[in-house]
Amino acid sequence: MEQWYVLKVKSGYEKKVVQGLSKMNMQVYCPIVKEVRIWSDRKKTIETPLIKSYVFIKCSEKNRPLAFSVHGVERYLYWLGKPAIVREEEITVLKRWTEDGAVEDVAYTSLQPGDRATIQRGLLKDQVAIVRHVGRTRVSLVLEDMGIVVNARLREVV
Repeated sequence: MEQWYVLKVKSGYEKKVVQGLSKMNMQVYCPIVKEVRIWSDRKKTIETPLIKSYVFIKCSEKNRPLAFSVHGVERYLYWLGKPAIVREEEITVLKRWTEDGAVEDVAYTSLQPGDRATIQRGLLKDQVAIVRHVGRTRVSLVLEDMGIVVNARLREVV
């Protein structure tokens, strides 16, 4: 009986692994979303995996080892000592989310300390601030007019 398993792949190899496994006539799925990447001189929409470094593969237990013949495959994900199995309904939900655009676009910015930024959401919407610190998902902003420091999620700031 074929089931959906989760493959851990090298970072950035998701699409290559999908292509390699597809050439072997294996059923494989990697949910893809569109992201807006922002640089100082332009914006670009790119397609990127929803779940970084993971790919879903549907195969029988005896065919699981065949996946390791594709460059970029590292290992299977395990749960309680057994290969993690994903229900068909969960794959269907992921497909629906990505096909319907239900997953919110993710925007990455290249903010640097000292940059001026505008808050896009929440109580402080449209306030201009100076970037004090940039983390992976959050940014610290100084609102000079109000004399306060605000911590915000990157998606709320431009």
